[in-house]
Amino acid sequence: MAAQGHNRKEIGDVPTGADDDAGNAGVVVPQIATLAEPPNELRLENGGQLGPIEVAYETYGTLSERRDNAILVCHALSGDAHVAGWHSSSDKRPGWWDMLVGPGKALDTERYFVVCSNVIGGCGGSTGPSSVNPASGRPWGTNFPMITIADMVNAQTLLLDHLGIHKLLAAVGGSMGGMQVLQLTVAHPERVHLAIAMATAARQPTQAIAFNEVGRQAIMADPNWRSGHYYDHKIPKNGLSVARMLGHITYLSDEAMQEKFGRRLRDIHDYSFSFSADFEVESYLRHQGLAFTERFDANTYLYVTRAIDYFDISRGQRSVVDAFRATTARFLVMGFSSDWLHPPYQLKEIASALRATHKHVSYYEVTTGYGHDAFLLEREKMEGVISGFLHSGARTYGCAVGRET
Repeated sequence: MAAQGHNRKEIGDVPTGADDDAGNAGVVVPQIATLAEPPNELRLENGGQLGPIEVAYETYGTLSERRDNAILVCHALSGDAHVAGWHSSSDKRPGWWDMLVGPGKALDTERYFVVCSNVIGGCGGSTGPSSVNPASGRPWGTNFPMITIADMVNAQTLLLDHLGIHKLLAAVGGSMGGMQVLQLTVAHPERVHLAIAMATAARQPTQAIAFNEVGRQAIMADPNWRSGHYYDHKIPKNGLSVARMLGHITYLSDEAMQEKFGRRLRDIHDYSFSFSADFEVESYLRHQGLAFTERFDANTYLYVTRAIDYFDISRGQRSVVDAFRATTARFLVMGFSSDWLHPPYQLKEIASALRATHKHVSYYEVTTGYGHDAFLLEREKMEGVISGFLHSGARTYGCAVGRET
């Protein structure tokens, strides 16, 4: 992070505050595309189909005449299509990856046409459990079909077709977004030239599955969950809050928590000898949990974490190496030293598998104390690496922006 941005380092997967160039991507208007209309429904990995679907998306910059400068940004679990800029002058903070998207930034919107869409199953405008089921006229709830990372990516390719983008200059994402990037390069190798996958894994690890299951059980144990059909009633706020608290811990690191909180007490000089929030870290987690319930849907949390848990790029293949044989993209794989949700060895596994198939791959590890969330915070340590990879890759693609030197 640049020195002037130190005041924005609120640890969490959607950081608050702003750098001096915050929001320089400008005011962006959210858009909705209606796709997969019958009889051309989206075929799902579970054997079912879904359509029509709505996909919420935002775009930044200008698509070149040759349509060769498009970059798809894939969001993580609690993200959405609002990756940068503002929705209005009254916004309190810009999009979730504003530090990297905008004029002069790593994903330079004066060079590239950046697209970010909300995944299906989400609650940021795309079709998901809180959307109206056209068959019943009521919210889907848990009647919504189970979806996977592959389904999310297939919906994104329909959006790219809608936008007239047949091949991406690059696909970029961290965490669940990184899984989407990997899936895109494997399932649709002809559609992407460069791939940047960070803070992710080739298959969801067992420990991460375990944490997600505890979060899901917290939601389903909330009496207001009502088997997923709560939209006309009270939302399962307590369960979703606990799920968020647990997930949030996995995004941090021991170093970050010690530095930010330590064992400091909150507004008291001694223990209260009760179950109130004595420690600052307790108060922080409770605040994060409750704030999350104001912007996120509990059923979406269930569906999207399940999709993450199902992710295994080697499914149907003999190995991760075999899964990558057909891909043609050039890769930048980025790990973060203190990330214990997706530790660096998981990123190195991806890089090693790509090298085993003689793919063009660079591995870069960011030294950081911010844990998994570092890919949302460490601008200064990431920006030059990402922008250099994109610019050199644009030259190999013959993209106009790559010839500007």
